[in-house]
Amino acid sequence: MRVSTAPEHQDEARFADARTRVEELRAKIEYHGYRYHVLGEPEVSDHDYDVLSRDLASLEKEYPELITPDSPTQRVGAAPSELFAPVTHSSRLLSLDNAFDEADLDAWYARVKKGVGREPGVVVEPKIDGLSVAVVYEKGRLTRGATRGDGARGEDVTANIRTLRGVPAKLRTEAPPAWLEVRGEVFFRLEDFERMNAELGEAGKPLFANPRNAAAGHLRQKDPPNRATAARPLSIYFHGLVKVEGKKLDSYAEVLEYLRTVGLRVHPDAAVCADLAAGKKAVAAIQERRHALDHEIDGVVVKVDDFAAQNELGATSKAPRWAIAYKFPAEEQTTRLNDIQVNVGRTGAITPFAVLEPVRVGGVTIGMATLHNAQEVERKGVLIGDTVVVRRAGEVIPEVVAPIPSLRKGDERKFEMPTHCPACGTELVRPEGEAVTRCPSYACPAQVHGRIVHFASRGAMEIDHLGESTVEALLERKLIGDVGDVFGLEKEDLATLPGFKDKSIKNLLDAIEGAKARPIDRLLVGLGIRHVGGTAAIRIANGIPSMEGIAAASVEELAAVDGVGTVIAQAVHEYFHRQDSQALVAKLREAGVRRTGERKKAEGH
Repeated sequence: MRVSTAPEHQDEARFADARTRVEELRAKIEYHGYRYHVLGEPEVSDHDYDVLSRDLASLEKEYPELITPDSPTQRVGAAPSELFAPVTHSSRLLSLDNAFDEADLDAWYARVKKGVGREPGVVVEPKIDGLSVAVVYEKGRLTRGATRGDGARGEDVTANIRTLRGVPAKLRTEAPPAWLEVRGEVFFRLEDFERMNAELGEAGKPLFANPRNAAAGHLRQKDPPNRATAARPLSIYFHGLVKVEGKKLDSYAEVLEYLRTVGLRVHPDAAVCADLAAGKKAVAAIQERRHALDHEIDGVVVKVDDFAAQNELGATSKAPRWAIAYKFPAEEQTTRLNDIQVNVGRTGAITPFAVLEPVRVGGVTIGMATLHNAQEVERKGVLIGDTVVVRRAGEVIPEVVAPIPSLRKGDERKFEMPTHCPACGTELVRPEGEAVTRCPSYACPAQVHGRIVHFASRGAMEIDHLGESTVEALLERKLIGDVGDVFGLEKEDLATLPGFKDKSIKNLLDAIEGAKARPIDRLLVGLGIRHVGGTAAIRIANGIPSMEGIAAASVEELAAVDGVGTVIAQAVHEYFHRQDSQALVAKLREAGVRRTGERKKAEGH
């Protein structure tokens, strides 16, 4: 605590009493917060807890010298943060491989047994459908909170993390480690989510589609939640150790127990099991009471318990071999298919989608669902007007599973794939050997819009504030025609857009300027070349570290780059030998966009 000296004009005895009372109130608030948020065993009512908080706030207002950064009153209404700064995690936060049935789970465990030469114990935890974060404590004090990001780097959301009551400002231990970085999952309890959406609806504001999106949106606010939004609290469970200094832990079970001890909330349904046979019983128990939980889950995570075994098993470039996500079967509902329409993607792909009578599936209201392509519609035998089975595939992407022919009334009709692009009128084509029908016009407005939105996305050039509606407004006013024009935008151009004032104009121009320095692998991804995702782009940039060199390379030279291959090489070569692509590269060069420099490390791969 900061040492304060009472001003001379104050009564020293009264000031000392106030300091004693402030310390007492903080201790009580921290204690009751621990009982409620970590143990789930509150000892006082919400009203009594609020009285303690109000008393503390009142004393701190009277004696501002007594305010400290880790006071409970500083968790809400903190000063707005700047644009999120990048954070490098102490150790990569890997994703998980998936198991979709018991056979997949058995196969994973067989590989584990072979790798360590025995049947190791496992820990089974509910897999919360939330937002992954990494939280750092230095010498017991909260110093940083960051989103997972790409696994190597995330966004600094410390100011917002401090507002979570389940994240203590300091650990409950007399001997804290020098550094403790733990992974957690931020989420909305279903009750809090429903209440929040009800309030938004009454205010005439857009609703959140699901608790996960709501959690992500709240945690990534530029301004930390204030007292008005504190009535819609985010929750958190901690579920992983990223790095610890000054404390020896030999198993994940020990980690869970240690986190509980120091005041970090772990899931109460986490189960330590002697082997996979016991683990399967824990999986079944969690699945059985899935809907009794106060939050959404989409499965469980099964981890090898012993750290020595984890180290022996190691990891692939994407996921640890010692853990797997066992996904529960997708939930299904029936509803009416009101229409089938098509979407034009940035590559010209024409994708049918179902317009549904809105239905709630797995906690989410669904009004549209994918149908993939015309052949899939034909194969499934879906008719417009059918009653259909809908599910969230992998609990994420809504899809139409099948029609229910017995419920047909006779007025249903077949879907006819359009012959011309609904966005530009160009005759559609279906390339030989492909299932996808495409619009061949590179100038198609829907494709232009999609390419620019993709170029500005987080996986590509990451131009904040350049979203779909802004791109649409810029195109409508003919201020841009392709991604290269983005770098020529000026203040006067943006001032013509609805809702754009000095601050929003500056934010977008700063974001555009910052994008010029992105590594060239990000530029390659942003160009939207077929088959070139993040992994391929990094490999190409490392093998041929200049945009001009890549553009001039032959198919053979590109294919010779480690991990690229003929299909990707052919796509890259064809892209850079189109006149429009060459003009675009020239425009980017004139704008000062970075075009050289290899990635020293293939981040995330």
